[in-house]
Amino acid sequence: MNVVNIKPRLLLGPGPSPVPHRVRRAMAEPVIGHMDPQFFEIVDDVQSMLRTVFGTQNRLTLPVSGTGSAGMETAIINFVEPGDTIIVVVAGIFGHRMVEAVKKAGGHAVVMEIPWGQAASLEHLKQTLQEHPQTRMVAVVMAETSTGVCQPLEGWAQAVHQRGALLLVDVVTALGGMPVDVDRKDFDVVFSGTQKCLSAPPGLSPFTASENALERLDNRTTPVASWYLDINAFRQYWGQNRVYHHTAPISMIYGLHEALSLTLEEGLEKRYDRHRQVAASLWAGLEAMGFELLVAPSVRLVSVTTVRIPPSVDDVRLRHDLLHRDGIEIAGGLGSLSGKIWRIGVMGHGARLSNMIELLVALRRRLAEQGRDVPSGVEAAETAYRANNR
Repeated sequence: MNVVNIKPRLLLGPGPSPVPHRVRRAMAEPVIGHMDPQFFEIVDDVQSMLRTVFGTQNRLTLPVSGTGSAGMETAIINFVEPGDTIIVVVAGIFGHRMVEAVKKAGGHAVVMEIPWGQAASLEHLKQTLQEHPQTRMVAVVMAETSTGVCQPLEGWAQAVHQRGALLLVDVVTALGGMPVDVDRKDFDVVFSGTQKCLSAPPGLSPFTASENALERLDNRTTPVASWYLDINAFRQYWGQNRVYHHTAPISMIYGLHEALSLTLEEGLEKRYDRHRQVAASLWAGLEAMGFELLVAPSVRLVSVTTVRIPPSVDDVRLRHDLLHRDGIEIAGGLGSLSGKIWRIGVMGHGARLSNMIELLVALRRRLAEQGRDVPSGVEAAETAYRANNR
């Protein structure tokens, strides 16, 4: 009989991130029923911890059964009705995905196009809202995984709410690695994923919605065009009534519970600082080796670093060698950035100085094999880490 035998990898791509032993051990606990009182205790803990990490008091805060893409679909299919005008900020692949989801829900997607590698301005948003006064929702990615841009969102909710619209925010690559501050920033609908900065396996999508958003949902004039992702159906299970909707992914919930526990044991501010410090060390190391980073420091995402590939480097060969000879995974570019950048994850359990140094050493070795002798980035990385760790 065949037995799964997985070779370990150092996961430094844009997700999934390395999963700690405690999370994997939790997932090996006995499976119990999804209506078992023991399981409901875990469910309640997960909801409470998610509220803390999201920075919200929202009653509706839960993990959707599915990956971050299921969270995106849940957000759009519940809060977009046929004919609704939805402004979608497109600054990378994941903005494009929301456009497609809006169209499939019957909405009219107004694309607010931003050059890849740049962030959208509040002024641009206000202008677009003025041009489309019937807008019902604005959808934006806070941490664009395909470009490594961190989208500033201060003041966005005020501009959106003045038009009577909702603000939907994708925080898939942000949650657990940087402040999301749902309540302070007055976001309405927010979704994430477990496999990024939370360092749990993929399979759940942390999700939260404000009372303002739920009022919009309650006043829909058309039924939600999904059975599985209908919030009105499954929120009864996650509330006090415990009404069965679907079988919860029990072992995944165990894993998320442990990942959230680890996050809060570390402390959110310390965790955010760790991500910033390790990202800064990686940036310094790469630049010391002569690489150019895609994104300007002012909007650079700490959880995913994007670095331009020198013209003479064989991208596919280098990433293949890193994976199969060094056991290190990084990713290439997507869409218009395919073959032009590498994407390096600095996320969750993987956000460690030792991991960055291991990558820099291996990267230098593989570049030398392609005839490119570059300086070491280790000393620069260590120096930057010390400078940011005072």
